[in-house]
Amino acid sequence: MKAQPIASHFIDGEYVEDTDGTVIESLYPATGEVIARLHAATPAIVEKAIAAAKRAQPEWAAMSPTARGRILKRAADIMRERNRELSELETLDTGKPIQETIVADPTSGADSFEFFGGIAAAGLNGSYIPLGQDFAYTKRVPLGVCVGIGAWNYPQQIACWKGAPALICGNAMVFKPSENTPLGALKIAEILMEAGLPKGLYNVIQGDRTTGPLLVNHRDVAKVSLTGSVPTGRKVAAAAAGSLKHVTMELGGKSPLIVFDDADIDSAVGGAMLGNFYSTGQVCSNGTRVFVQRSIKETFLSRLKARTENMVIGDPMDEATQIGPMVSFDQRQKVMSYIEKGKAEGATLITGGGIPNHVTGEGYYVQPTVFADVTDEMTIAREEIFGPVMCVLDFDDEAEVIARANGTELGLSGGVFTSDLTRGHRVADQLEAGTLWINTYNLCPVEIPFGGSKQSGFGRENSLAALEHYSELKTIYVGMGKVEAPY
Repeated sequence: MKAQPIASHFIDGEYVEDTDGTVIESLYPATGEVIARLHAATPAIVEKAIAAAKRAQPEWAAMSPTARGRILKRAADIMRERNRELSELETLDTGKPIQETIVADPTSGADSFEFFGGIAAAGLNGSYIPLGQDFAYTKRVPLGVCVGIGAWNYPQQIACWKGAPALICGNAMVFKPSENTPLGALKIAEILMEAGLPKGLYNVIQGDRTTGPLLVNHRDVAKVSLTGSVPTGRKVAAAAAGSLKHVTMELGGKSPLIVFDDADIDSAVGGAMLGNFYSTGQVCSNGTRVFVQRSIKETFLSRLKARTENMVIGDPMDEATQIGPMVSFDQRQKVMSYIEKGKAEGATLITGGGIPNHVTGEGYYVQPTVFADVTDEMTIAREEIFGPVMCVLDFDDEAEVIARANGTELGLSGGVFTSDLTRGHRVADQLEAGTLWINTYNLCPVEIPFGGSKQSGFGRENSLAALEHYSELKTIYVGMGKVEAPY
């Protein structure tokens, strides 16, 4: 099984190689097989990519938003036509089951190109401000060269979520995917070129932890958008602050999902499973602290255990598979260490907690795991695990659970399940998070803003709000009379 690209990087409309860069081996997480070998960007490659973006951006910015939008919408159409091919590549890249990638990964990227391509003309309008005989107006102008740094859980989606708003605002982008998932972004760059995007506007370079600083600290970069962990976000934000670059940070979470005793229990169990086991638990917004009101705890756990143990673990390319491997051996080891901490600190293991016996080979599998009787001070309740590990905590009343849910420095997401919609809105309003759901979980259509609060980041992706983070306002005052000076 091979997925070797033409070359490691896509710069100025063509594939580029530099074998002086460190070798990056792309592994298929289901088997551990090397499916591609690429090279990290050398400083020369970084310079080449940024120079191409800087050269191409002014002419692109001079085009009308409608003309730019046509290209993005063509890219969306191409992605949908090739959804199966792109989904299989995403599964090879990440290990996520094909039944997920075929409905949630390239399709989400296509939605982003279509949305931003369609709202450009209206979304980028300025305003007219009457000032007596004088007046002023504002316009949205691009920032210039934007850098996108992606995570490994949704590589194609993230490449589009960052690329679409950047491009429609008139910027150029240099995108660096995670070294764990280097393949999908190259195909996105190919498709954009095929759709008519001028050369140099969307460049992809591979890299590791040494590559990011070369991009973030570059004098010609105006904006950095990162999807990643909180520690990485702190480093990137600090580096960008040194030259006052615009920054968007979409970081980790330890999000609460609150289930009240009047909730539809089957729906709440389904929401908790989607919020913990989808993409093998490797989703930043997951509701990994599931607070269940004490009176329904046993019923909830009984149904959750039965449904979790009925999940199909296996070959990600089999459409019947519901749980695939972790993205890497290191990630599996990290998750297993958290499971051991949960056991050692006294949490009750309801199901899972190990490596599936029936999965052969070198795949990085972990059983979907549920802990009950979890308390707020336990490590598994405080730290982001980023794997299929659900923590179920008891609570008695609304005020108590809100205080406990907010008792974290993170604030990406949260959810509430209740049949009392007044309470649902009231609780959601008090939860300290950027994205909340009531009676559902983890739905992120491109029409709504997505992002966090507190240490989970700042800025927003998707929706009209994203345009504010890839452009800036310019104000023009127009004087209509003579200028009177006091000297």
